Amino acid sequence: MGYFRSMLVVPVVSGLGELETRVMRAVWTAGHATVREVCAMLEGEADRAYTTIMTTMDRLHRKGLLSRSKEGLSWRYAPTLTSKQWEAARAESLAADLLRAHGEAGLAAFVEVAAGVDDAMLDRLDAMIAARRRRE
Repeated sequence: MGYFRSMLVVPVVSGLGELETRVMRAVWTAGHATVREVCAMLEGEADRAYTTIMTTMDRLHRKGLLSRSKEGLSWRYAPTLTSKQWEAARAESLAADLLRAHGEAGLAAFVEVAAGVDDAMLDRLDAMIAARRRRE
């Protein structure tokens, strides 16, 4: 993850579970939140016990995705990355895994899938490669 390593300390970028994803979306939306506030935001969508949300937020903190500061008797959590930074770090991690595991075949598959999504995507890919080479 070259791009993000040079910018900031990257937390664990493995996939998140369904509840972890919902909690992160709630905190990204709010900017910062306590466990009780996240429980209220998820009410009806993912009704879970307070302790389940608390455990999930603590796990996200240990993974480096949430920072926290004491507020009275509670913790106030804030995301360490924006949702866009998370998506970029996750995509970079997946691409690296694909290329390490499959090499040339993975690269060829990536190009074929990009072409299948949209012809203009190949042009964007070409432009990104050219821009990357200019930076070297």
